[in-house]
Amino acid sequence: MSEKASAPGGLALVEALVNTVDLDSGTDRLDTAEGRARFGIAEAEQELAAARDLRESLRAVCLAHAGHPPHRAVTPLDELLAAAPLLVTVSAADGSAALSPAHPAPLASRVAAAIAEALVEGTWPRLKACEAPTCHWAYYDRSPAGRRRWCSMSVCGARAKMRRYRAK
Repeated sequence: MSEKASAPGGLALVEALVNTVDLDSGTDRLDTAEGRARFGIAEAEQELAAARDLRESLRAVCLAHAGHPPHRAVTPLDELLAAAPLLVTVSAADGSAALSPAHPAPLASRVAAAIAEALVEGTWPRLKACEAPTCHWAYYDRSPAGRRRWCSMSVCGARAKMRRYRAK
């Protein structure tokens, strides 16, 4: 598991959110005030539960991008993002346009804006999750063919290859 966010643009937010929990140790950064503050999540239990649901739905989509089945049953991502309105903002100075959250604080709106940006740039399908069941760490696949399977070849990839070798 690499802690460094390597996804471009707004996908770094999505990658960082998915990686707030270490499935192997059970450590969840959203359990800390600092971890919640990073994503603008209040201490209200309902908002924290919504952030966790969003995180796991994003993880399921990242697993699907890598060709893996979902890690568990989750609320479909499109249902969670349906309540996250976006606005088209246009700069009067240079005419540039961008999608931005209608309400900057809600995490789902910022995630929706990041996904929309990634769709336009063509980077969304390259945000994937490690196939190792004890990992599922999100990573940005920069391989030329776009067929990377593990967050780290030296850790999860090596473990998987060693298991296959021993099974023979």
